[in-house]
Amino acid sequence: MAKMIVMYDQPKDKEGFDKYYHEVHIPLAEKVPNLKNAVVHNVLQTMNSEQQLYLIAELEFETPEILTKSLASPEFQAVQGDLRNIMQYLNKPPVVALVD
Repeated sequence: MAKMIVMYDQPKDKEGFDKYYHEVHIPLAEKVPNLKNAVVHNVLQTMNSEQQLYLIAELEFETPEILTKSLASPEFQAVQGDLRNIMQYLNKPPVVALVD
């Protein structure tokens, strides 16, 4: 199994972020090929860090190779391109980690 984990800090516009994220960004992400599962977590508290996380998304793929292939797809490029739109609600870009 392989995952892409996306961690968002507290947005500057929570209401706008939540609406855009759930109505536009998630539907784009759901189109990424080979996506096995997607889970979004609202962060209740961040400990041992100055970073104040707001939301964590986990995108699960069968293998690291399939994840890599999916990241090269036009559908994922649309998700990545949407970052410029979602940035209007954020203070800084999300942190992304690829894990196995």
